[in-house]
Amino acid sequence: MSAPARARIALIATGGTIAGVGAPGAAAYRAAALPVRELIAAAPGLADLADLRAEQLMQIDSADFTDELLLQLARRVAALCAQGDVDGVVITHGTDTLEESAYLLHLTVPSRKPIVLTGAMRPATAPSADGPANLLAAVAVAAHPSSAGRGALVVMGEQIHSGRDVSKTHASRPDAFASPHGALGQVAEGAPRWYRALTRAHTATSEFDITRIAALPLVGLVTSHGNMRAEIYRAWGQAGARAIVHAGFGGGTAPAYLTPTLRELCQRGIHIVRASRTGSGALIRNAGFDDDACGSVAADDQSPPRARLLAALALTRTQDAGQLQQVFWRY
Repeated sequence: MSAPARARIALIATGGTIAGVGAPGAAAYRAAALPVRELIAAAPGLADLADLRAEQLMQIDSADFTDELLLQLARRVAALCAQGDVDGVVITHGTDTLEESAYLLHLTVPSRKPIVLTGAMRPATAPSADGPANLLAAVAVAAHPSSAGRGALVVMGEQIHSGRDVSKTHASRPDAFASPHGALGQVAEGAPRWYRALTRAHTATSEFDITRIAALPLVGLVTSHGNMRAEIYRAWGQAGARAIVHAGFGGGTAPAYLTPTLRELCQRGIHIVRASRTGSGALIRNAGFDDDACGSVAADDQSPPRARLLAALALTRTQDAGQLQQVFWRY
């Protein structure tokens, strides 16, 4: 009997802490310093998992990602997934905005092939660097047939999270990533084990196809706090924002003194999307705020950063507030 075919995995490197370098024992480091070939060399065993081909698409701190760079990444991932000699894609990425890149890929790459993002909370020169183990686990997940059709995945600390709902929840711990609905699975004995599946649309079942998206409309985000100022919302409108995510208290509420401004913006055609500054929990339409009277949209359980991206994607398809609301219920 012939041996099973080895998975052919494309590895895209974008920089981040996983490629960071610092003085021995020092907390400070320089992100995006090492090229992809050194990341591979630091993770012996990768060659046993898959036939790997690597490219350095970017070399940046993930805090420097713009929407234009994010679209560039998505287009490259989609192009690789469309190739017959690629069975899956792994992306090394800085952790600061990893969840946002994962979410955009989850919604816009029209493929069932595994797309796996990973990174590191400690630089490559740290005594307990977590990057090599995370990269090994990410390639193992991407190479496994059971990973197909699950959307974009984030593999960190042997946990497999969905790009739909994973978030960075700690500034420095290696177990910084978590999902409010739990991980999809974990990596055990060098292979994925699955315990949860998604029900919301993504990748091949999504209406958003990166090959048909030239640019993302500007969407602002304002986080709630005591003593807020209406001028911040108006400034986003003056900057050309087509929508503004209001990261409200608790269930997405807004102080009464802001309500006239939010209604005014909606009347001017600038959509207001209510999310929760807590980052999780399902919002109820018209609870704590009159969405019907304002014309605003409730973000369901999407965190403010993900609500920004979903609103931008939705605005490439429609300008109708009712249809925007349906997009948030669907994804």
